[in-house]
Formats: sequence, structure tokens, C-alpha cells
Amino acid sequence: MGADFVMMGRYFARFDQAAGAKLPTRDGFVKEYWGEGSNRARNWQRCGQGGQGLVFEGGVDGYVPYAGELNEGLALTVAKLGTTLVSCGSATLPEFRSTAPLTMVSDQGFQESHANVTLQDTPTAVS
Repeated sequence: MGADFVMMGRYFARFDQAAGAKLPTRDGFVKEYWGEGSNRARNWQRCGQGGQGLVFEGGVDGYVPYAGELNEGLALTVAKLGTTLVSCGSATLPEFRSTAPLTMVSDQGFQESHANVTLQDTPTAVS
């Protein structure tokens, strides 16, 4: 609630306009995703951070659920944020930060409030 900015690479990677292949799975489609700090990005080559002897990995690579066109997805996200603000009695983000009520939730309540999700293996190509 106090963030001045957020990193949203994973969010934007889901859309058609982002780099990465769209791959079919049993449950729909996913897109490949790799963060700038990941081994796959090899940012030492692109950012001049040393030679081939420099080895590090500080990011992730994997798959994100495919979400279609950016303009539609972003419009939906902005609408959800607006609805959340209104639900908390705020009209702006600064007002939300200063007036939103915080409610303690038990671990059991937290677990019960989430969908039952099963992690999937790497996508399997469909012929």
C-alpha cells in the first residue's frame, strides 16, 4: 500500500505485444517469460556488465498465462483498481494510501479466501 512504483514485467509479459512465444497447453495458452536478471537474458552481454566470466542469475524465467491484447487487459486492470478504490472509500491512490482500513486476517482465513490452484509442469506442445 505504500509503494511509489512497482515492477510489472511479469504482468506485461502475458500480452501479445510482449516478446516470447505463445505456447499451447492442456488448459489454454501460456507465454514464455524471462526477467532481466535471469540467466536467459544474459544481460552482461547487452548491458556491458563484464565479460563471459561474469556469471550471475538474479531473475526468473518461466511461463505466464496468456492474456491476449494489451489494451483490453490493461483496461480491465485499471477498472479493477478503480473498483477496489471505491470499495475502500477512496477516489485516488493517495487517498487510498492514507485512509484504507487494514484488517488482520488469520492464516486459516487467508488460506480459505484463495482459489484451490494446482501447479502445472512445463507446457506440453500440442500437435
